[in-house]
Amino acid sequence: MDLRSEIQEELQSNPTLEELPSDGVSLDQEKAENERDNDESTDQNEGSRDELDFSKEFEILGKLDEDWRDYMNQAGGTQPFTTEDAEKRQHSMDSLVSVPSLQEHLMQQAEMADLPDETLEALRHLIGSIDERGFLTQNPADAALQSGLCLAAIQEALQALRTFDPPGIGSESLEECLLAQLNSKDRGSSLAARIVRDHFPLLARRRIPELARKLGANPDDIQLAIEEIGKLDPAPGRKFSEDTNRVVEPDVTVFKDDDEWKIVLNSDYIPRLRISNTYREMIAKGTLSKSERDYLRERMRSGKFLIDSIEQRQRTIERITREILKAQMDFFEQGVSRLKPLTMTQVADIVGVHETTVSRAIANKYIKTPHGVFEFKYFFTTGYQAESGDAVSNTSVKELIADLITVEDKSSPLSDQALVGKLQDKGLNIARRTVAKYREELGILPSNLRRDYT
Repeated sequence: MDLRSEIQEELQSNPTLEELPSDGVSLDQEKAENERDNDESTDQNEGSRDELDFSKEFEILGKLDEDWRDYMNQAGGTQPFTTEDAEKRQHSMDSLVSVPSLQEHLMQQAEMADLPDETLEALRHLIGSIDERGFLTQNPADAALQSGLCLAAIQEALQALRTFDPPGIGSESLEECLLAQLNSKDRGSSLAARIVRDHFPLLARRRIPELARKLGANPDDIQLAIEEIGKLDPAPGRKFSEDTNRVVEPDVTVFKDDDEWKIVLNSDYIPRLRISNTYREMIAKGTLSKSERDYLRERMRSGKFLIDSIEQRQRTIERITREILKAQMDFFEQGVSRLKPLTMTQVADIVGVHETTVSRAIANKYIKTPHGVFEFKYFFTTGYQAESGDAVSNTSVKELIADLITVEDKSSPLSDQALVGKLQDKGLNIARRTVAKYREELGILPSNLRRDYT
């Protein structure tokens, strides 16, 4: 998607580039045309774009625009872009809707509240001091000191803020935030609220037996209350944060067709480009000035470089994917547990490029496999030698640890040392501290916090 965005920018700034329709010429024809364009754009070197100042370039672009209109009129082109068209386009742009920020969302509520001017001013200050989680970053006394407003106005504003949507907004601590959400659900007197209000440290450590003893409750009820707390939002403001999640479109798909593994590069989101015939013909007519010809030739060279770079990118990705498929065939056949150790140096040596070239080529790229979509770098990992002599990647070891914990007895979960013993039974000798490290990287709690007392 980043590449597509960059190509679209080049299409906007380079008039000699044009995008081919999906049912356009064949790749061979496209390549032949691009090679011809390259020859024509480099057969003379009468000038450089650097020699043109900005005013001259605008003049050239204006002249080219006139030439373009003349050419299209002579060729029976499309209807001109009218004022009505421009108004429709502007209306379309003005109609785009953006999601309000957290501060905008809160200010809309503040302006609808019936508050004295001083309280409203205090509310504006508090809203400005809320972080992305929705928590206040200063206490009322500090807010009053910084804003120059009286403490009473700040406290009244804070009381109003905490009635706003989403519940829990304007809290000063996680406990306060969770209690506010429970109160909004009429659960302020529930066992869950009592746990949060009176025994938060025990909740954080998930000490179910101690909580049951101190609250005089059944462990089953404590477990249910903790599950209720777990459904609350610990950061109610984040839903208004800018969405930085990215839609991942795999660059390559690897799949098995009958008994043959195939590699298909995803080119759906990469526009197919060529140098415009229109500008080639304009140069061939010989009616352009020297500066116009120089400008167009420089733009053609830039466009040809982009086209060649895209082709090189695709070839490099395909070659690296082919070597990953060869080295990790067991993974593609059987799954994550069969991933083997593999380094970029190994692939670089086979492909015939430097290791840094491989690193750059796979950066932020994804591969779709029968077992899911993975980053390319996922397939490059260190590992261990099993007693059988087989090499096992550390990713596979993590998968084994996760599998062992999934099927463990929840009333007596496996300690890290017990996991070491289970791995030894599979021929893998791994230190306890390494097992603990992998467990933490998997986001799995230690055994004492995994115990289910129900």
